Amino acid sequence: MLSETDWEDLLWFIKEEKCTPFIGAGACAGVLPLGADIARSWAEQYQYPLLDSHDLARVAQFLAIARYEMFPKDTIKRQFGSVAPPNFNDPAEPHAVLASLNLPIYITTNYDSFMLEALKHRKRQPVQEFCRWNNFPQVTGSRSVFEDGYQPTAANPLVYHLHGHIGMSQSLVLTEGDYLDFLIRLSRDQSLLPPPIRTALAGTSLLFVGYSLTDWNFRVLFRGLVGSLGASLGYTSIAVQLPPNLSQIDMERARGYLNKYFDQLQQIRVSIYWGDVREFALELRQRWEKFRNAG
Repeated sequence: MLSETDWEDLLWFIKEEKCTPFIGAGACAGVLPLGADIARSWAEQYQYPLLDSHDLARVAQFLAIARYEMFPKDTIKRQFGSVAPPNFNDPAEPHAVLASLNLPIYITTNYDSFMLEALKHRKRQPVQEFCRWNNFPQVTGSRSVFEDGYQPTAANPLVYHLHGHIGMSQSLVLTEGDYLDFLIRLSRDQSLLPPPIRTALAGTSLLFVGYSLTDWNFRVLFRGLVGSLGASLGYTSIAVQLPPNLSQIDMERARGYLNKYFDQLQQIRVSIYWGDVREFALELRQRWEKFRNAG
C-alpha cells in the first residue's frame, strides 16, 4: 500500500491541480469486457489461427486483414456503444471518484465516454478531444477544440483520448499496426499532442488507474511517451496495481522487481498502490473528503 507520505503528497497535488489521472481499461472492469476477453471471443468466433488469442492488438490485426481494415473498429464500436455507463452514485466507482477531484485534465487510453459522463454527472462542463495520430480528422475537416482557443480548467475540464474514441472509429488505436504507427508518429512529432497535454505529462503527478504494470503495452506507452517527455519532473506519480495471484514470498519478489523497474527510469518516481482499482477509488474518496473538509 502507499505510505502515509505518499497519500499526503497525492492529496496536495490534487488540491493544487498538479495531478493528472491517466485512465486505463481496468477502470471499466465489470462494465466493459477487458481486452483479453474481447480478443479470446473474437479469436474463437473468427477462427484466429495463432496461439496468442489473448492479445487484442494481434487478433484485431488478423480481422483487419481477413475481413476489411475497419472491421475490428466497427465491431468494437457496436459492442461498446450498446453498454450503459456505470453507476456514478457508487462510492467506489473509479470514474465518479476521479470526477470529484475537480482537476482540469483527464487522460485516457479507453475508447468509451465514461469519464466524460462522470464529469457531467458532477455538474461540470467537460470537453472531449482525441489524439490526431492519423490523417483522417484532417481529411474530414474535424476541428480540434484547441483551434478555438480552449484551455482546460477545473470547471471546464478536458477528457483527452490518447488512443481514440468510439465516436470516431478511425481514431482508434486498436490493431498491432495502429500501435506501431501511433508510437512512430509520436516519437517523430510530439507536437501531435496539444500543449496542455504535454504540460500535464511533464509537469504534474500522474495517477495511473486501471493499468497492469506487467502489461507490455503499458510499458511501451510509459517508457516511449511518458519517459520521452521527462514526465512529472519533480513529482511522484502513483500507479494502481492489482497484485497477481502469488504466494506471499513471490508477491514480495514481484513488488521488488517492479519497484526496481521504475527506479531505472531515474527521472520518473512511481509509487505503487497494491490493490484493486475499486479499493483504491474508495480509499481515495474517503481520504480526499477528509482532507478537503479539514482544509
